Amino acid sequence: MNVSASSSGPLTRTAELVAPRAAGMARMLVVLLTSAVMATVLAIALAPTAHADDTQRVVYHVDFPDPTRYSATLTSINNLINHAEQTLQPWDVHLVLVGYGIRFATDAPLEGTPYVADEALNERRAELKGRLQTLIKIRDVKVHLCDFTRKEINLSEDKLYEGIGLVNSGVAKIADLQREGYAYLKIQ
Repeated sequence: MNVSASSSGPLTRTAELVAPRAAGMARMLVVLLTSAVMATVLAIALAPTAHADDTQRVVYHVDFPDPTRYSATLTSINNLINHAEQTLQPWDVHLVLVGYGIRFATDAPLEGTPYVADEALNERRAELKGRLQTLIKIRDVKVHLCDFTRKEINLSEDKLYEGIGLVNSGVAKIADLQREGYAYLKIQ
């Protein structure tokens, strides 16, 4: 009796059935892993807060009436820029004035409005204006005023300090900058 290996035995048939499935599953696994890796790389590349440089990107929010607190905000901005200069980092600083922040954007007394200038502001107005103008002109700080606030009290654009830009909505500007990776600061 001659015994030979049969190519049609049960083990061979099982291998013939399993091999194509295993190969198909392996291909599917490679495709899924490749897709997952590509999606991760794409997500990282498109992340709005990912910056290739070390620029100090900060947005300051002023919506309060207190001149001392506003002064502290201007000091904070100046300190941030001083640090950036000392560490040879570029900076991109924005100051967004909303609501009561309009008090720091004009010499107008704002009488008849919720934002009327009080004695504390009037005593410090020239100093605060000078510091703001220095930040704008020398330190390249971008200052934005909420145009909703300005229109609410019918303040003419020509009453605003030089270098202050209008944005339709101050809070929307802040949100846009945060989406672009800017750190949000509000001095307490």
